[in-house]
Amino acid sequence: MDRALLRELERDGRISNKDLAALVGVAPSTCHARVAALRTRGVLRGFHAVVDPEAVGRGLQAICAVRLQAGARRQLGAFARELAGRPEVRDVYLLGGSDDVLVHVAVHDSRALRAFVVEHLSTRPEVAHTQTSLVFEHLHAPTTAG
Repeated sequence: MDRALLRELERDGRISNKDLAALVGVAPSTCHARVAALRTRGVLRGFHAVVDPEAVGRGLQAICAVRLQAGARRQLGAFARELAGRPEVRDVYLLGGSDDVLVHVAVHDSRALRAFVVEHLSTRPEVAHTQTSLVFEHLHAPTTAG
């Protein structure tokens, strides 16, 4: 039942409790209690709006792969948190593998992208390498709950 609730909430986080209960086939009181328990256990971390970057003037998106200097890897958490606080940054992923961080950015234009990469990534002493790839299209696939 919890997986069914999660699937439906991933599809529509604004669904009413009554409609969610009907989709899953349980009483509204049961549905409410199960969703509350999922939130309490940290399975549901929150609900948020998904904003179209282009609609707010940030139509150019990119993924920046970052590799830190070997001696700077202990600063990875602070580096990632700092990036996550930037207005251009949509998501930050800490990785295992050849790169240490992936940064998803949305900016106004190529000039703003260049400025972000130069000022906040490639000229930093702890950064060994960056590679920037443009995002042509982003498709959200809410399938976490399986």
